[in-house]
Amino acid sequence: MPGIDESRQFVALKIALLTISDTRDLAGDKSGATLVERIEKAGHAVADRAIVSDDVEAIRARVKQWIADPAVDVIITTGGTGFTGRDVTPEAVEPLFEKRMDGFATMFLLVSQAKIGTSAIQTRASAGVAGATYIFCLPGSPGACRDAWDEILMYQLDYRYRPCNFVEIMPRLDEHLRRAKAKSATV
Repeated sequence: MPGIDESRQFVALKIALLTISDTRDLAGDKSGATLVERIEKAGHAVADRAIVSDDVEAIRARVKQWIADPAVDVIITTGGTGFTGRDVTPEAVEPLFEKRMDGFATMFLLVSQAKIGTSAIQTRASAGVAGATYIFCLPGSPGACRDAWDEILMYQLDYRYRPCNFVEIMPRLDEHLRRAKAKSATV
């Protein structure tokens, strides 16, 4: 059975949070606030938080900055994953992936379908790995951020979750780069 193995020590990750929006500021960023609350409640740290406009170059520049930062283990973006003309997060971020995480998009679609039915087809949520950093691109609604965290990320970003999780393989993500991240997560 999957679940938390209390005999394992929790490993706090440093998570950077990027909201993509032409209209939000920190005070009005409900999706970002939802994620911050959940990240901190889980015992992780918000390494940085920013808002950028729906612009490919602005999004890509911020994500690349965090990928290069050894103090960032995970990047979560919120917003810009829909189909309107201004929704460009996948176009900005996916070319940076060294490895795609297609299973995340599938899992998110399943979680969303159970909550919002066929409207779930309107998401382009995605994830991948770049520079030994996990990157998750979530929709901009607080509900979608809540669902992604509560149903997927909370578990996969917890070293104690069995049978396996993303944290325990972090030290091996950069075998080709020799860049250490989450060293305390080694088995």
